[in-house]
Amino acid sequence: MPSLLSSYHLGELTLPNRIVMAPMSRVRAAAGGLATDSMATYYAQRATAGLIVTEGVQPSRVGQSNPGTPGLHTDEQTGSWRQVTDAVHANGGRIFAQIMHGGRVSHHETTGLQPVGPSAVPGEGSVFTPSGPQPMPVPRALKTDEVPEHALSYAHAARRAVDAGFDGVELHGANGYLISQFLSSNANLRDDRYGGSIANRIRFAVEAAAATVEAVGAARTGIRLSPGGGIWGVTENDAAELNTALLTELTRLDLAYVHLAATTDEEVLLQLRKTWPGTLIVSPTMPGGPQQTGPAEADHWLGLGADLIAFGRSFLANPDLVERLRSNLPLAPSDENTFYQGGDAGYITYPTYQHTS
Repeated sequence: MPSLLSSYHLGELTLPNRIVMAPMSRVRAAAGGLATDSMATYYAQRATAGLIVTEGVQPSRVGQSNPGTPGLHTDEQTGSWRQVTDAVHANGGRIFAQIMHGGRVSHHETTGLQPVGPSAVPGEGSVFTPSGPQPMPVPRALKTDEVPEHALSYAHAARRAVDAGFDGVELHGANGYLISQFLSSNANLRDDRYGGSIANRIRFAVEAAAATVEAVGAARTGIRLSPGGGIWGVTENDAAELNTALLTELTRLDLAYVHLAATTDEEVLLQLRKTWPGTLIVSPTMPGGPQQTGPAEADHWLGLGADLIAFGRSFLANPDLVERLRSNLPLAPSDENTFYQGGDAGYITYPTYQHTS
């Protein structure tokens, strides 16, 4: 079994360890979706990770899910990210931007636009807006001839990401956002080439990935999935068959990696490991769950065939997570009250481990 601290070759990158900083929404962007100097500090503090994957970055105005999230669809946004990538690289790190189109998980108070989705089916739960949590509105169902432009939006954002100095991108195909909505058996009620059969429901994900590969290269393109996750009311009644079919198609694209959240039975995830021949990142704990991933969960999945392990809350609260794992030091807990409140507290203020004499 590989060690969590052993090096790994990912495309053209050599990762010094197999520890990935998972994408986590932190809603600290400035007005206009701009990256800030505090964001540069936050990611640079964690540059000892083998790979950093950023918070979700919207590829278009209508693709924005929450207020305070950063974008990659204007020149000003693209330029603002350079301070982040420069800071991470100056500290010896590697960083991918996660491209996230919210689809129906959005609100007109946030974007000024009616959210879009594969069908006119609202998500479950409340979404953040500038005036507080609101029920998710009914999205506008995309017309067949509109769907390709939304698949292409991932590729356009990926080009901007590379221009901004990112080492690559991760398409957010998980957690109930737009790609996940197309994969779904209850958010996608279409009867055209993007709905109905499994072959049709995976089409949007494959087209988005193929366009991104064409834009920036396969070695710079990964995708995150949450098989059977049920997040924001998205259901996959056929998670094993659906995701096996999707990974079979994605294999033809030779992506840099597939990133699986442990949102379904271990048996299904092991089947997907056998289906996907390339690099596999596993996030061992449920998105949004209370548990922090530690060395036991990491070793478990390395033993089951994962190549890299993504740490979320553990990396949020421990900027020196790699050193703590190397030296078997205790992990600090994260403070949920500061996750989305804005400002630097609970963002760039978590201390490194203090040795006592």
